Amino acid sequence: MQIGIIGLPKSGKTATFNALTKGQIPLDVYANKSNIGVAKVPDTRLDELVGLFKPRSVVSAEVNYLDIPTVAENFADSKGIPREYLNGLQSCDALIVVLRSFDDPSIVHLDGSIDPLRDAENILLELTFSDVGIVANRIQKLTEQLKSAKTAQRDSLKKEQTIWEKVKDQLENNVPIREQSFTKEEEDILVGFQLLTSKPIILAVNIDEGEIDRAGVIESEFANLFEQQGMKVVAICSRLEMELAQMSAESEAEFRDGLGAGESSLERMIRVSYELLGLISFLTVGEDEVRAWEIRRDTVAQKAAGKIHTDIERGFIRAEVVHYSDLLAYGSLAECKKNALLRTEGKDYVVKDGDVMNMLFNV
Repeated sequence: MQIGIIGLPKSGKTATFNALTKGQIPLDVYANKSNIGVAKVPDTRLDELVGLFKPRSVVSAEVNYLDIPTVAENFADSKGIPREYLNGLQSCDALIVVLRSFDDPSIVHLDGSIDPLRDAENILLELTFSDVGIVANRIQKLTEQLKSAKTAQRDSLKKEQTIWEKVKDQLENNVPIREQSFTKEEEDILVGFQLLTSKPIILAVNIDEGEIDRAGVIESEFANLFEQQGMKVVAICSRLEMELAQMSAESEAEFRDGLGAGESSLERMIRVSYELLGLISFLTVGEDEVRAWEIRRDTVAQKAAGKIHTDIERGFIRAEVVHYSDLLAYGSLAECKKNALLRTEGKDYVVKDGDVMNMLFNV
């Protein structure tokens, strides 16, 4: 899973990146290239299973974060995202939009005032402008192809052109891709273009430290204003979270308790990201390794096997499955089998969150 982080200048975008990845990217240096960081997905189930299997290694599921450089000082006035940044955004599974809500006289907002609602509307509009440009280019290309197309090709080209014209009309009426309705055939046409308004979005409202106890209220206020499919709101104090991320786990827990800061931004963002993207984790265990694998909800066993290795998916025979809670309760796979909790499932079994699986295959 790769998530892009975007925002206006001085919004706390890089501080948010550092908080999520435990990074140490300087905040006062303008970057002209993307920062890339990896965050381990917190999962207490792994810790519990380690106690049973004492493995040589433990591997968490991972999230890649991409800190996209600010496009320009006049970001909200531009009409399109430069190609070097667009490619990075299109490769992401979801986007975090950092919105400045903190007040710091030493950091001047480019629009002269602090208004996260206005900034959110401007950035979302910019994503729409980008998509309109891509769609318009596709329509133009299809128009050119139609001029020289053979009769057998014309119906297909016209059909696709009609689809794109409908998409463009809705985008120009401020309806993002994620809120438009498509048939399976239309989705297959659109998916390769990685349009930005099709991606799930987290609005990260970057608040003052003094507003931490109002985080829930702030989230509710923004959620009421942005009631869109595939969009969530998280209120965080990015600079504080960045500082806490550099501490040991024990010191961080102590400071959070004293500040009333609640769960870390990493845990919150990943949890919200999993919800938006419809992700779950299944687990594999053994003396060599205990590991979590993220997959889409409703993934069948054979496809899940491909997450481990394509050969396992290709030669899949069956899966031995037990839920981790049962495994913990009975203490071993042998005891689970003895009590009929370790079962055999075929290739069409829909994997559940927390399933502990052993894939049997032959290639």
